[in-house]
Amino acid sequence: MKSRNILIAIPGILLAMSAMAAGNHGGGHGADAIGKPGVASKVTRTVTVDMTDDMRFHSSNIAVKQGETIRFVAKNSGKVKHEMVLGTLKDLKDHYEVMKKNPEMEHAENNMVTVAPGKSGEIIWQFTKTGKVDFACLQPGHYDAGMKGLVNVAAK
Repeated sequence: MKSRNILIAIPGILLAMSAMAAGNHGGGHGADAIGKPGVASKVTRTVTVDMTDDMRFHSSNIAVKQGETIRFVAKNSGKVKHEMVLGTLKDLKDHYEVMKKNPEMEHAENNMVTVAPGKSGEIIWQFTKTGKVDFACLQPGHYDAGMKGLVNVAAK
């Protein structure tokens, strides 16, 4: 009877563990430190960021004002998958290490978008604090090659 109870408990334990892991991976990324998901009806402007196979973001230094809600249109002009991930430098580096071990990891967070070659995706983000917000492509090799950028958030 004890072994049957253990077998019944294992799926619940595994589910709880995966939820905690997903929370740390999905819910984290320093979102509070960099702002919060934006609301489409409150977008103040659209910024297009072109991602290319030269491992660069074209529009890699972006100026915004505190409180502004930006629609980032991430356009992949390359022939390989790219992504745009907003975060703190520490969170981006930590996430990049995970991506190198799990290159096919898919994302469904508000602060990131993965874009297939020739396609576009978007992030709507409200910048609630002044300072700098980093962004990067965390596909294996891309960050190391210099595919990163910066959003400078100035006071209102």
